[in-house]
Amino acid sequence: MFELLHFEEKGPIARITLNRPEVRNALSIALSAELFQAITMVQESTTIKVLVITGAGETFCAGDDLVEFAGLLDGAGDIDDAIRMVRRYQATANALEELDKITIAAVDGYAVGGGLEITMACDFVVATERARWGMPEVDVGITPGWGGTTRLSRLIGRRLAKEVNMLGGLYPAARARELGLWNRVVADDRLEPEVDALIEVLRSKNQQMLRQLKFIINRGVEADLYTAQGFEVLSAGITTAVNGNWRAADADQGDGLRDFAAKGRLWQLRRGLARDFWVDA
Repeated sequence: MFELLHFEEKGPIARITLNRPEVRNALSIALSAELFQAITMVQESTTIKVLVITGAGETFCAGDDLVEFAGLLDGAGDIDDAIRMVRRYQATANALEELDKITIAAVDGYAVGGGLEITMACDFVVATERARWGMPEVDVGITPGWGGTTRLSRLIGRRLAKEVNMLGGLYPAARARELGLWNRVVADDRLEPEVDALIEVLRSKNQQMLRQLKFIINRGVEADLYTAQGFEVLSAGITTAVNGNWRAADADQGDGLRDFAAKGRLWQLRRGLARDFWVDA
């Protein structure tokens, strides 16, 4: 099904491996399209609970394929082509972030540019000590498109996001852990065992609660305090319902829908009272 990535599904665990090791898994247009397709497959699955994203050849991802980008400078494309391409990249990162599964980036080697941006859309990031990260786009005269200015600012603050983007340095994995950008840094030979251990812990949890927590944290961080608290309140209601106490004393318990289907007296009463009420205003 895929030419530039490996997709593996074993029970509740799926793994996407970016597979262009000869160019440090650089995100060509074709690989980016396959990544979006694979993420869509994961989203549509009702059995997958955890997605792991990694890279082949001791490198996570070196970002966008800049050689391919350079080839687009011959006048074959225009500004609208570039805008559409970046919007597709953003759609991919957004789809990854919005998955109702738990996502883990397993990072070895370089995670720069688009590679780093993929990690920022994941729920957990585990990296090796030798891993390096950064946003070096500035030195080739381009700006990020997968979230390097947006998600990064939300994760580490605008001042540090400016440092990372404007200076273009490559930072050690420990710095990402220190900033809260990544979760865990392990010995170079311990990446896979650490990811497996994390999966074991996650699989022991109430999966519905993990989905709710992911949703309210992701949405709440983008909202004002009161709106975010509203997500918590509604989540408490859902939690009570899925734990068995789903009834509300003055709710219909489904009678409204059933009576609509039957065109019964409850439906006729409600619509009869409401249809023309105050419509002359």
